[in-house]
Amino acid sequence: MKSFRGQALSWELRDGVVELSLHREPCNEIGSLTLDDLEQFVQALDILEEQAHALIIYSELKAGFCAGADLRELYRRSQELERSDAVSGVRDYLEHIHRVLNRIDASPLTTIAAVHGVTFGGGFELALVCDLIIADKMARFCFPELRLGLIPGFGGIPRLKRDLGNAVVRDLLLTGRSFNATKVQQIGLVSQVVAEGESLRAARATAAQLGKFDRRTAIAAKKFIKPIPYEELQEEIDIFCELFAQPAVEAGLRKFVESEDAQPYLP
Repeated sequence: MKSFRGQALSWELRDGVVELSLHREPCNEIGSLTLDDLEQFVQALDILEEQAHALIIYSELKAGFCAGADLRELYRRSQELERSDAVSGVRDYLEHIHRVLNRIDASPLTTIAAVHGVTFGGGFELALVCDLIIADKMARFCFPELRLGLIPGFGGIPRLKRDLGNAVVRDLLLTGRSFNATKVQQIGLVSQVVAEGESLRAARATAAQLGKFDRRTAIAAKKFIKPIPYEELQEEIDIFCELFAQPAVEAGLRKFVESEDAQPYLP
């Protein structure tokens, strides 16, 4: 399947580049709807990888790349079930999304996240799956999960540890503060910072350049320099589920859901 239009995301293959666009209002929150579409995408990857050399992930929405997990859906499900069943359901969901993101992480394609605006929580974790992050100057990166009594659950901690020094990981994780595009470039997380609204154009130019090189070399290099920390990823799921069972999490999710702020995920 060379193209697809779902409720949360779409993809298209052209000129050897797969473009995966996020378009779920209000800011591409990742819930069961997005996960279903992502599942279809990774199933199509086997075919797409035979015809492409690069993958670009970007957002069509003005608000930003992705605000993270769909916390309203998470809260609603937690209220519908007994606590033990809710924790079991969260574990199943995390295992599912880890399988999807691990598949993208391990893809032989060179993967590029073109981000702008809000790139928080699970959206930050989606960007971290990619080989390169290109950000416009207005992008902001944050792990706000601490204020909910949680840690990132989509693989963010092990992937940050893979890519950055522990001091930066602790700062992002324990303070919950946001970093701007200049800061994340300084610490080596973002490869390019471009003018506002230019991240997708820059990603397309980079993907075109990648097409000039031998694919076998790029695949071998990626496999060598980008190991996937499977054991730590599983440990992250275990810790998330332990924390999810605590009363503080229910209170934090309730506060988020009842917030009247237009963008309650902002710090």
